[in-house]
Amino acid sequence: MSAPNVFIVTPAPPGSRAGNRNTAMRWARILRGLGCSVSVAVQWEDQDCDLLVALHARKSHEALCDFRAHHPDRPALLALTGTDIYRDIHADANAAASLDMATGLIVLQEEALAELTPQQRCKAHVVHQSVSTALAPAPPVRKFRICVLGHLREEKDPFCAARALRSMPDRQLEVVQAGQSLAREMSQEAKRRMRDDVRYRWIGELPHWAALRLLAHSHLMVISSRLEGGAHVVSEAIALGVPVIASDIPGNRGLLGKNYPACYPVGDHARLAELLRQAIDDRRFLARLAAAVRCRRHLVDPGRERRAWQKLLRESGFRPR
Repeated sequence: MSAPNVFIVTPAPPGSRAGNRNTAMRWARILRGLGCSVSVAVQWEDQDCDLLVALHARKSHEALCDFRAHHPDRPALLALTGTDIYRDIHADANAAASLDMATGLIVLQEEALAELTPQQRCKAHVVHQSVSTALAPAPPVRKFRICVLGHLREEKDPFCAARALRSMPDRQLEVVQAGQSLAREMSQEAKRRMRDDVRYRWIGELPHWAALRLLAHSHLMVISSRLEGGAHVVSEAIALGVPVIASDIPGNRGLLGKNYPACYPVGDHARLAELLRQAIDDRRFLARLAAAVRCRRHLVDPGRERRAWQKLLRESGFRPR
Protein backbone atom coordinates (compact mmCIF):
# COMPACT_ATOMS: atom_id res chain seq x y z
CA MET A 1 0.00 0.00 0.00
CA SER A 2 1.28 3.49 -0.85
CA ALA A 3 1.73 6.37 1.61
CA PRO A 4 -1.49 6.98 3.59
CA ASN A 5 -3.92 9.81 4.11
CA VAL A 6 -3.09 10.77 7.72
CA PHE A 7 -5.27 12.67 10.18
CA ILE A 8 -3.49 14.14 13.24
CA VAL A 9 -5.56 15.03 16.31
CA THR A 10 -4.07 17.44 18.85
CA PRO A 11 -5.90 19.17 21.73
CA ALA A 12 -3.97 22.39 21.03
CA PRO A 13 -5.88 24.64 18.55
CA PRO A 14 -4.42 26.49 15.53
CA GLY A 15 -2.23 29.40 16.60
CA SER A 16 -1.36 27.78 19.92
CA ARG A 17 2.32 27.65 20.92
CA ALA A 18 1.70 24.63 23.13
CA GLY A 19 4.10 21.73 22.75
CA ASN A 20 1.41 19.40 21.43
CA ARG A 21 0.64 21.77 18.57
CA ASN A 22 4.30 22.18 17.66
CA THR A 23 4.78 18.41 17.70
CA ALA A 24 1.72 17.87 15.52
CA MET A 25 2.86 20.41 12.94
CA ARG A 26 6.41 19.05 12.82
CA TRP A 27 5.11 15.50 12.34
CA ALA A 28 2.79 16.76 9.60
CA ARG A 29 5.78 18.22 7.73
CA ILE A 30 7.72 14.97 8.11
CA LEU A 31 4.80 12.84 6.94
CA ARG A 32 4.19 15.07 3.92
CA GLY A 33 7.85 14.66 3.07
CA LEU A 34 7.27 10.91 3.14
CA GLY A 35 4.49 11.22 0.57
CA CYS A 36 1.51 11.30 2.93
CA SER A 37 -1.52 13.55 2.68
CA VAL A 38 -1.92 15.11 6.15
CA SER A 39 -4.61 17.05 8.00
CA VAL A 40 -4.34 18.44 11.55
CA ALA A 41 -7.31 19.28 13.77
CA VAL A 42 -8.43 19.28 17.40
CA GLN A 43 -11.01 16.55 16.79
CA TRP A 44 -11.74 13.75 14.32
CA GLU A 45 -15.25 14.16 12.93
CA ASP A 46 -15.51 11.23 10.52
CA GLN A 47 -13.06 12.69 8.03
CA ASP A 48 -11.80 10.05 5.63
CA CYS A 49 -8.27 8.88 6.44
CA ASP A 50 -6.16 5.74 6.38
CA LEU A 51 -4.28 6.43 9.60
CA LEU A 52 -5.15 8.38 12.74
CA VAL A 53 -2.38 9.90 14.87
CA ALA A 54 -3.69 11.20 18.20
CA LEU A 55 -1.72 13.25 20.72
CA HIS A 56 -2.72 12.96 24.41
CA ALA A 57 -4.41 9.83 25.77
CA ARG A 58 -7.01 11.60 27.88
CA LYS A 59 -7.85 14.60 25.70
CA SER A 60 -7.96 12.60 22.45
CA HIS A 61 -9.92 9.70 23.97
CA GLU A 62 -13.15 10.64 22.20
CA ALA A 63 -11.43 10.88 18.82
CA LEU A 64 -9.86 7.44 19.30
CA CYS A 65 -13.20 5.94 20.36
CA ASP A 66 -15.01 7.34 17.33
CA PHE A 67 -12.28 6.36 14.88
CA ARG A 68 -12.00 2.79 16.16
CA ALA A 69 -15.80 2.43 16.12
CA HIS A 70 -16.04 3.59 12.50
CA HIS A 71 -12.83 1.95 11.26
CA PRO A 72 -11.87 -1.03 13.44
CA ASP A 73 -9.57 -2.34 10.69
CA ARG A 74 -7.51 0.87 10.30
CA PRO A 75 -4.42 1.75 12.35
CA ALA A 76 -4.49 4.43 15.05
CA LEU A 77 -1.29 5.69 16.71
CA LEU A 78 -1.38 7.39 20.10
CA ALA A 79 1.40 9.76 21.18
CA LEU A 80 1.74 9.93 24.96
CA THR A 81 2.46 13.25 26.68
CA GLY A 82 4.09 13.76 30.07
CA THR A 83 0.75 14.10 31.88
CA ASP A 84 -0.37 10.90 30.14
CA ILE A 85 2.68 8.83 31.04
CA TYR A 86 3.34 10.03 34.55
CA ARG A 87 -0.20 10.74 35.78
CA ASP A 88 -3.30 10.13 33.68
CA ILE A 89 -2.82 6.55 32.46
CA HIS A 90 -2.50 5.46 36.11
CA ALA A 91 -5.50 7.42 37.41
CA ASP A 92 -7.91 8.21 34.55
CA ALA A 93 -10.03 5.44 33.04
CA ASN A 94 -10.37 7.15 29.65
CA ALA A 95 -6.62 7.69 29.33
CA ALA A 96 -5.94 4.05 30.22
CA ALA A 97 -8.57 2.87 27.72
CA SER A 98 -6.96 4.95 24.96
CA LEU A 99 -3.77 2.91 25.26
CA ASP A 100 -5.69 -0.30 24.68
CA MET A 101 -7.59 1.09 21.68
CA ALA A 102 -4.51 2.35 19.85
CA THR A 103 -2.77 -0.06 17.48
CA GLY A 104 0.55 1.65 18.22
CA LEU A 105 1.96 3.92 20.93
CA ILE A 106 4.54 6.71 20.63
CA VAL A 107 6.71 7.94 23.49
CA LEU A 108 9.29 10.71 23.27
CA GLN A 109 12.15 9.17 25.27
CA GLU A 110 13.27 5.72 26.41
CA GLU A 111 12.49 6.13 30.12
CA ALA A 112 8.76 6.41 29.34
CA LEU A 113 8.64 2.74 28.37
CA ALA A 114 9.04 1.79 32.05
CA GLU A 115 5.56 3.20 32.76
CA LEU A 116 3.87 0.83 30.30
CA THR A 117 2.74 -2.76 30.77
CA PRO A 118 4.61 -5.50 28.87
CA GLN A 119 1.73 -5.72 26.39
CA GLN A 120 1.78 -1.96 25.82
CA ARG A 121 5.55 -1.90 25.39
CA CYS A 122 5.22 -4.44 22.59
CA LYS A 123 3.39 -1.86 20.47
CA ALA A 124 5.33 1.21 21.67
CA HIS A 125 7.85 3.18 19.62
CA VAL A 126 10.34 5.81 20.82
CA VAL A 127 10.32 8.85 18.52
CA HIS A 128 12.74 11.53 19.68
CA GLN A 129 11.74 15.06 18.73
CA SER A 130 14.19 16.56 16.28
CA VAL A 131 15.51 20.11 16.01
CA SER A 132 16.75 22.04 12.97
CA THR A 133 18.61 25.25 13.71
CA ALA A 134 21.55 27.25 12.38
CA LEU A 135 21.97 29.11 15.69
CA ALA A 136 25.06 28.69 17.83
CA PRO A 137 25.56 29.51 21.53
CA ALA A 138 26.28 33.24 22.05
CA PRO A 139 25.73 34.09 25.73
CA PRO A 140 26.23 37.68 26.95
CA VAL A 141 29.65 38.75 28.19
CA ARG A 142 28.75 41.02 31.08
CA LYS A 143 26.07 38.88 32.73
CA PHE A 144 25.58 35.21 33.45
CA ARG A 145 22.17 34.51 31.92
CA ILE A 146 19.95 31.61 32.97
CA CYS A 147 16.83 31.00 30.91
CA VAL A 148 13.65 29.16 31.84
CA LEU A 149 11.37 28.27 28.91
CA GLY A 150 7.84 26.93 29.24
CA HIS A 151 4.31 27.91 30.14
CA LEU A 152 3.69 28.98 33.71
CA ARG A 153 1.68 26.07 35.10
CA GLU A 154 1.88 23.86 38.16
CA GLU A 155 3.43 20.86 36.39
CA LYS A 156 6.43 22.99 35.39
CA ASP A 157 7.26 24.23 38.93
CA PRO A 158 7.93 27.49 37.06
CA PHE A 159 9.43 29.57 39.88
CA CYS A 160 12.02 27.10 41.18
CA ALA A 161 14.85 29.04 39.50
CA ALA A 162 13.48 32.30 40.88
CA ARG A 163 13.42 30.78 44.39
CA ALA A 164 17.02 29.62 43.92
CA LEU A 165 18.02 33.16 42.96
CA ARG A 166 17.22 34.44 46.46
CA SER A 167 20.23 32.65 47.96
CA MET A 168 22.61 33.89 45.26
CA PRO A 169 23.86 37.46 45.85
CA ASP A 170 25.60 37.88 42.47
CA ARG A 171 24.63 41.16 40.79
CA GLN A 172 25.89 40.02 37.39
CA LEU A 173 23.40 37.15 37.33
CA GLU A 174 19.97 37.17 35.68
CA VAL A 175 17.12 34.72 35.24
CA VAL A 176 14.99 35.31 32.14
CA GLN A 177 11.74 33.36 32.04
CA ALA A 178 9.66 33.07 28.86
CA GLY A 179 6.25 31.45 28.64
CA GLN A 180 2.56 32.15 28.77
CA SER A 181 0.90 32.26 32.17
CA LEU A 182 -1.99 29.80 32.27
CA ALA A 183 -3.46 31.17 35.51
CA ARG A 184 -3.89 34.64 36.98
CA GLU A 185 -2.13 33.52 40.16
CA MET A 186 0.95 32.60 38.12
CA SER A 187 1.03 36.05 36.48
CA GLN A 188 0.71 37.74 39.84
CA GLU A 189 3.53 35.69 41.33
CA ALA A 190 5.82 36.40 38.36
CA LYS A 191 5.17 40.14 38.68
CA ARG A 192 5.75 40.04 42.43
CA ARG A 193 9.06 38.26 41.96
CA MET A 194 10.16 40.87 39.41
CA ARG A 195 9.40 43.61 41.95
CA ASP A 196 11.32 41.77 44.67
CA ASP A 197 14.42 41.02 42.58
CA VAL A 198 15.44 43.02 39.52
CA ARG A 199 17.62 40.09 38.37
CA TYR A 200 14.48 38.08 37.58
CA ARG A 201 12.53 38.92 34.41
CA TRP A 202 9.37 37.27 33.12
CA ILE A 203 8.93 38.30 29.48
CA GLY A 204 5.76 36.36 28.65
CA GLU A 205 5.17 34.14 25.64
CA LEU A 206 7.58 34.40 22.72
CA PRO A 207 7.29 33.16 19.13
CA HIS A 208 9.33 30.01 18.66
CA TRP A 209 12.19 31.71 16.81
CA ALA A 210 12.59 34.24 19.62
CA ALA A 211 12.50 31.57 22.34
CA LEU A 212 15.18 29.62 20.48
CA ARG A 213 17.28 32.78 20.19
CA LEU A 214 16.93 33.42 23.92
CA LEU A 215 18.13 29.87 24.57
CA ALA A 216 21.15 30.35 22.30
CA HIS A 217 21.94 33.63 24.08
CA SER A 218 21.97 32.05 27.55
CA HIS A 219 24.79 30.45 29.50
CA LEU A 220 22.48 27.65 30.61
CA MET A 221 18.85 26.58 30.79
CA VAL A 222 16.95 25.37 33.84
CA ILE A 223 14.09 22.91 33.32
CA SER A 224 12.36 22.48 36.66
CA SER A 225 9.31 20.42 35.68
CA ARG A 226 7.61 18.01 38.04
CA LEU A 227 6.74 15.81 35.07
CA GLU A 228 7.63 15.78 31.37
CA GLY A 229 7.09 13.32 28.56
CA GLY A 230 10.18 14.61 26.76
CA ALA A 231 10.37 18.42 26.65
CA HIS A 232 11.19 19.89 23.27
CA VAL A 233 13.13 22.72 24.94
CA VAL A 234 15.56 20.08 26.23
CA SER A 235 15.95 18.75 22.68
CA GLU A 236 16.61 22.32 21.53
CA ALA A 237 19.26 22.83 24.20
CA ILE A 238 20.86 19.57 23.08
CA ALA A 239 20.84 20.70 19.44
CA LEU A 240 22.45 24.04 20.38
CA GLY A 241 24.86 22.65 22.93
CA VAL A 242 23.53 24.87 25.72
CA PRO A 243 24.14 23.40 29.21
CA VAL A 244 21.07 22.29 31.15
CA ILE A 245 20.31 21.95 34.85
CA ALA A 246 17.27 19.71 35.18
CA SER A 247 14.86 18.36 37.75
CA ASP A 248 15.58 14.69 38.33
CA ILE A 249 12.59 13.14 36.57
CA PRO A 250 12.45 10.33 34.00
CA GLY A 251 11.41 12.68 31.19
CA ASN A 252 14.58 14.74 31.62
CA ARG A 253 16.86 11.76 32.29
CA GLY A 254 15.51 10.04 29.18
CA LEU A 255 16.78 12.90 27.03
CA LEU A 256 19.91 13.98 28.89
CA GLY A 257 21.07 10.50 29.90
CA LYS A 258 21.01 8.54 33.14
CA ASN A 259 24.43 9.85 34.20
CA TYR A 260 23.89 13.50 33.34
CA PRO A 261 25.86 15.46 35.97
CA ALA A 262 23.43 18.30 36.78
CA CYS A 263 20.07 17.02 38.01
CA TYR A 264 18.46 18.03 41.30
CA PRO A 265 15.51 16.66 43.32
CA VAL A 266 12.17 18.05 42.14
CA GLY A 267 11.30 21.30 43.90
CA ASP A 268 14.61 21.52 45.76
CA HIS A 269 15.56 25.12 45.01
CA ALA A 270 18.45 24.99 47.49
CA ARG A 271 20.11 22.16 45.57
CA LEU A 272 19.35 23.97 42.30
CA ALA A 273 21.10 27.05 43.71
CA GLU A 274 24.16 24.92 44.55
CA LEU A 275 24.36 23.63 40.97
CA LEU A 276 23.90 27.13 39.57
CA ARG A 277 26.67 28.42 41.84
CA GLN A 278 28.95 25.61 40.66
CA ALA A 279 28.22 26.42 37.01
CA ILE A 280 28.95 30.12 37.57
CA ASP A 281 32.11 29.68 39.65
CA ASP A 282 33.63 26.67 37.89
CA ARG A 283 33.75 27.13 34.13
CA ARG A 284 35.18 23.62 33.79
CA PHE A 285 31.93 22.27 35.27
CA LEU A 286 29.94 24.41 32.82
CA ALA A 287 32.06 23.08 29.94
CA ARG A 288 31.45 19.54 31.21
CA LEU A 289 27.69 20.13 31.05
CA ALA A 290 27.98 21.50 27.53
CA ALA A 291 29.96 18.44 26.45
CA ALA A 292 27.43 16.09 28.06
CA VAL A 293 24.62 17.85 26.19
CA ARG A 294 26.46 17.70 22.85
CA CYS A 295 26.94 13.94 23.29
CA ARG A 296 23.16 13.57 22.95
CA ARG A 297 22.86 15.41 19.63
CA HIS A 298 22.34 12.21 17.66
CA LEU A 299 18.95 11.85 19.39
CA VAL A 300 17.59 15.12 17.97
CA ASP A 301 18.85 14.71 14.40
CA PRO A 302 15.98 15.36 11.92
CA GLY A 303 17.02 12.34 9.86
CA ARG A 304 16.55 10.11 12.89
CA GLU A 305 12.98 11.35 13.46
CA ARG A 306 12.20 10.93 9.77
CA ARG A 307 13.48 7.34 9.82
CA ALA A 308 11.39 6.62 12.92
CA TRP A 309 8.28 7.71 11.02
CA GLN A 310 9.25 5.66 8.00
CA LYS A 311 9.41 2.63 10.27
CA LEU A 312 6.07 3.48 11.90
CA LEU A 313 4.38 3.77 8.52
CA ARG A 314 5.84 0.49 7.27
CA GLU A 315 4.77 -1.34 10.42
CA SER A 316 1.28 0.14 10.01
CA GLY A 317 1.08 -1.42 6.54
CA PHE A 318 2.01 1.55 4.37
CA ARG A 319 4.87 2.27 2.00
CA PRO A 320 6.37 5.72 2.64
CA ARG A 321 8.40 7.59 0.08
